[in-house]
Amino acid sequence: MDAIETRTTRKVMWRLMPFLFVCYFVAYLDRVNVGFAKLQMNEALGLSEAMYGFGAGLFFISYFLLEVPSNLALDRFGARLWIARIMLTWGLISGLFAFIEPIARLTGISHEWVFYGLRFLLGAAEAGFFPGIIFYLTLWFPSVYRARVVALFMLAIPFSSIVGAPVSGALLNVEGFGLSGWQWLFLLEAVPSILMAFAVIAFLTDHPHQARWLTAEESGWLEARLAAEKRQKEDTHGHFGIGKALSDKRVLACSFVYFCHNAASYGVAFFLPTIIKDFGLTNVQTGLLAALPFVFGAVGMVLLGRASDRTLKRRQFLFASMLISAIGVAGAGLVGSPVLVLALLCLGQIGVSANPPLMWPIPSAILTGTSAAAGIAAINSIGNLSGFAGPFMMGWLHDRTGGFGTGLVVLGAVALAGGLVALTLRTGTEARAEDLAPGAQAAE
Repeated sequence: MDAIETRTTRKVMWRLMPFLFVCYFVAYLDRVNVGFAKLQMNEALGLSEAMYGFGAGLFFISYFLLEVPSNLALDRFGARLWIARIMLTWGLISGLFAFIEPIARLTGISHEWVFYGLRFLLGAAEAGFFPGIIFYLTLWFPSVYRARVVALFMLAIPFSSIVGAPVSGALLNVEGFGLSGWQWLFLLEAVPSILMAFAVIAFLTDHPHQARWLTAEESGWLEARLAAEKRQKEDTHGHFGIGKALSDKRVLACSFVYFCHNAASYGVAFFLPTIIKDFGLTNVQTGLLAALPFVFGAVGMVLLGRASDRTLKRRQFLFASMLISAIGVAGAGLVGSPVLVLALLCLGQIGVSANPPLMWPIPSAILTGTSAAAGIAAINSIGNLSGFAGPFMMGWLHDRTGGFGTGLVVLGAVALAGGLVALTLRTGTEARAEDLAPGAQAAE
């Protein structure tokens, strides 16, 4: 590896990744803190499990509708301004969940429908954030580094739960100024997103040639490397327009795999605090134990992401992680012991956390430019539709069976189906031998 490559990559890594990690940390916290609020909110608002599951999942309907337009806007206006807009609007809407009761009184709309409306608006506000960051990383990192940088970025998911679960559990005990614990949870956890919106404007740089924190030699090397990779992808796969990107069978296959992943991920995440609380624990104890699966998930994400970059066997590692997800999630639905349930959920979270970093380098090895923005957004938007289906199905099955076992088994089966499709994802040669990290082998 050349000295210029080592120096430039390290500098870009340290400049961008910690900041993007914090951005996604607060984003994911605002997305799933409803799972903890539910422990008090359902009774306060008169919501059933099915109502809650439906409302939790509505986030992903508006997310789906606006994902591609949002990512195309990011490509046009630049990541810095568009990501700041996203973070500001979702922070403000997330805070409004604390005031569902007064909003209902003022408008005459039921608690249930105010909850539905705010979840829908939250999805609309956040649409484009995750695929926008994935696209943004393709503007800064050569392909051989992408699984590890996506893994580092997505470590924010398990860490938001490792840190956020105990904090959210503790906030449920906060009372004051006429607000209950679940209301304080929404209000206080919205503040970091609003503050980060202004930090994004001050800190992010859209393109390497605009980076005053890189030398001319470093930015020149990086842009030349990325341009060479773009030409190589176009020579290998042809030029992709937006329409072709959205209809390519590999993009559609990735969408299905991501759909199956998110069904298992969100179907469990939105109900995990309830599953653990049913062990007979306090709110604080629930928060502490709910963090445990994500500790295992963080380790699995990093280790599997690094191994995938070393070998470039993307689809094999993706299948293995989906299989681990299926075994852990379905297994948790088949046992009765709280210890075994938690252990299997920890196993499942290893696969669930590792899936996205292993999958996202696959479409980025095919698509370039605006087609990459559209294709990545399409995969994410279609995949996230299961963020509606998974939680709604879990709540619906719970109301009919009286437990979460059946829902967990179904989610495990869905993850297994995604793993089988992952085995079909062939991208051809993804990098020339001289572009590979030390010890890497040619891809498939």
